[in-house]
Amino acid sequence: MQSPTVMEAEDEVLQVLEVCEAIEEVKELIVTNLEEDWHTNSPPVESSAPGSKLSQDDNWGETTTAVTGTSEHSLSQEDIVRITKDLEDSVGLDCRRYFTLTLAVILGLLVFLTPLAFLVLPHLLWPEKLQSCGTACEGLFISVAFKLLILLLAVWALFFRPPRAGLPRVFVFRALLAVLVLLFVVSYWLFYGVRILDSQDENYQGIVQYAVSLVDALLFIHYLAIVLLELRQLQPCFSVCVTRSTDGEIRHYNLGQLSIQRAALAILEHYYCDFPVHNPALLSASKSRAAKHLAGLKVYNVDGEFPAAPAEGPGNNAAAGLAHSQSRAMIAAAARRRDTSHNELYYEEAEHERRVRKRKARLVVAVEEAFTHIKRLQEEEQKKAPGDVMDPREAAQAIFPSMARALQKYLRTTKQQHCHSMESIQQHLAFCITNNMTPKAFLESYLAPGPTLQYSRDHWLARQWTLISEASVTSGLKDGSIFLLKCVDFSLVVTTKKIPYIQMSEEYIDPKSHKFVLRLQSETSV
Repeated sequence: MQSPTVMEAEDEVLQVLEVCEAIEEVKELIVTNLEEDWHTNSPPVESSAPGSKLSQDDNWGETTTAVTGTSEHSLSQEDIVRITKDLEDSVGLDCRRYFTLTLAVILGLLVFLTPLAFLVLPHLLWPEKLQSCGTACEGLFISVAFKLLILLLAVWALFFRPPRAGLPRVFVFRALLAVLVLLFVVSYWLFYGVRILDSQDENYQGIVQYAVSLVDALLFIHYLAIVLLELRQLQPCFSVCVTRSTDGEIRHYNLGQLSIQRAALAILEHYYCDFPVHNPALLSASKSRAAKHLAGLKVYNVDGEFPAAPAEGPGNNAAAGLAHSQSRAMIAAAARRRDTSHNELYYEEAEHERRVRKRKARLVVAVEEAFTHIKRLQEEEQKKAPGDVMDPREAAQAIFPSMARALQKYLRTTKQQHCHSMESIQQHLAFCITNNMTPKAFLESYLAPGPTLQYSRDHWLARQWTLISEASVTSGLKDGSIFLLKCVDFSLVVTTKKIPYIQMSEEYIDPKSHKFVLRLQSETSV
């Protein structure tokens, strides 16, 4: 067993480590607050375009007496930096995308012009030696024409679709199909050159049948492409758990046989529709509480300071002992405050919930009162009404000042003010007025955080994602696979589990076997 002195020393070391961690959190909080103050107090940058305006004031709720809009072309300093970075990152992706598209167009032209070339070249090179084409041969012309039309529409529907994203690696199955088609067409050309062009075959019906066989084979390859690219991934094989690293939001999805990069693309498409918008303002509460733990801790030396002494001497030893006693006093005070931190957290959350309910009640009342001032005119009333008739946008601008203050206070209390601008709120209000929606329908977008796509394009447009995986991103999903999707503010941690094999058995129950007997006891009342 350890001696009491050793145990006390270990406890002191642990307490010192805890205090150091708290100090580091305080430093991070101070740096974050300084950055936020800098971005908040920095002057807006005017756009170079004529007619651009300054950025919107954060206090639009208090200063809104007349409704004014901001220019859609106004830019801030952060927007300029973001646009510049996006342009630099997108140069390589655009070049690769256009290069891939060029190769696909060249391969498509080669595929569709080859059967036509097979039919035209004999008429151009040795027309006098060709045999006459009978009825069966002319019927094959119609077959080739319609099959090529069907193949053209099928290729356009499957391959020539707008790209959803730029993937880090090439799609393996699509590359294999392209190589297969290229080898197939080259093989047909080699056979055509050796057996038909060199010998100048006179049987034109056989040449037409050779072209028809090429078109049939291309149709079968297109069917193979549908199976590999579309049908293979439809059956769910894996259950993936997606966790956002900052706030711990979790969603579960079922995916089929996909590579890691295509699974990441499917997860991001679900993320923008299913996950609530990321709000970094809600994550600063823990840092502020950590700062409060060490705020106000001061250590006083009632005996006075020790005089300066040489590097080695009794005075220096006494000063070291005083510093040690001061650190122990601060550790003890921090430990006592830590014991009561759960009470502070409880009362802070209760106070915040009370303020949110209060702001919400005021907002609901203000919006309901504002909506009572609007009346939709019928067609008969529009003919008799005076000139004071407004369109939906003018009506929204007229009633917005009466609800602006309550709405901004609620958004600030719930830390959503950066997600909604004055222009977006007015557009949503005009939309609700146009479609004859109730005040509750208007408030639903602000009372609860919605998915990312519900907000302005600045929250999701041109967001750069980085796929981090130990395995190759072109390899398929496996049981236990883990990869990360990282952006600037947070990351999505994805874990994969294989859906288990389910064994079902059958048990037959005869419908005539459902017979029952009433069991009566002396205490039972019937």
